Amino acid sequence: MNGICTLANDNVYDQLIALLNSIESILGDMPVCVYPYDNNIEKITAEIARRPNVHLYQDQASIARWDQFFREVWATNANAEAHWQKICSRSYQQHGVHRFGAHRRMCAFDGPFDRFIYMDADTLLMGEVEQIFRQLDTHDWVVYDFQYTDPGHVYNINSPKLAALLPPEKMQSTIFCSGFYAAKKDSFNQEQRDKLLSNLKEGESEILYLMSADQPVLNYMVMRSERSVYNFALELPTDQKTGCCVTSSHFVEQNHILYDRGNRLTYLHYIGLSSSLFQEICAGENVEFPYRDLFLHYRYLYELENRPVFTEPPRSYLPSEPSLVSRVLQKIKSATGV
Repeated sequence: MNGICTLANDNVYDQLIALLNSIESILGDMPVCVYPYDNNIEKITAEIARRPNVHLYQDQASIARWDQFFREVWATNANAEAHWQKICSRSYQQHGVHRFGAHRRMCAFDGPFDRFIYMDADTLLMGEVEQIFRQLDTHDWVVYDFQYTDPGHVYNINSPKLAALLPPEKMQSTIFCSGFYAAKKDSFNQEQRDKLLSNLKEGESEILYLMSADQPVLNYMVMRSERSVYNFALELPTDQKTGCCVTSSHFVEQNHILYDRGNRLTYLHYIGLSSSLFQEICAGENVEFPYRDLFLHYRYLYELENRPVFTEPPRSYLPSEPSLVSRVLQKIKSATGV
């Protein structure tokens, strides 16, 4: 059985509703499994209960297994703890690992779907997905992004071990963003996870980028296990491929679907935008950000009466200092390639 997966808690309640509505609008009754980021799930649990094709993952043994694996992965990195202590992230203080919970998307390898597409909660589905599932017939992993243009947000590019493990000619074809990908159930069994941990303990953990947590780990798992990766961004002809990120300002909206130079997007990723922005706008604060009205359309698709009406002048979501704006946009654009 095919399905779509996502990861959520109550902090992304509004984004989850928008994502689920976009999936239903385009794919109808496609089943969806929501993996809990943490225990802050009261609101999303109630929302999921209202949707017959959506269910909340509750296999506690599976969740505990991947929690332990994630802790063990980062315990192999000699620099991680000191680095996380400097930034004092709340997740590190609580769990000893930065962004603990983001890895629970990996529970999909134990989950209900034989083949699945994972989508971050801050995405919207824009197009059909048959072509993505079709590539799983001949590949282990399918993506559609431009993360290969920014390997520094996946790997420690200063590590001398990186080139030996992942030669430059292979990096482009294997690197991916963890916000959208397709894969198969049982992709990483216990024996395979143990082998990966053994390699990491032998020093390979130094190639992991410390600040993304789940993204470098997933990339390492796929790369080190020599899984075949198909990236539509690399395989499609130039005149057919599209961007996918909110930082691309040239997308054209038609009937609540985005097009890139005439080509329909597969998905839109609101990458780099804090969940607090979506909370604020749904609370009636007039915050401007790219493709805001598209988000509001899907968020309130079935409850138009609750869509916020703005009475105050709009304010930008961007930081006020030009240097910060430039750095934020540059980082995000470098990850999209568009």
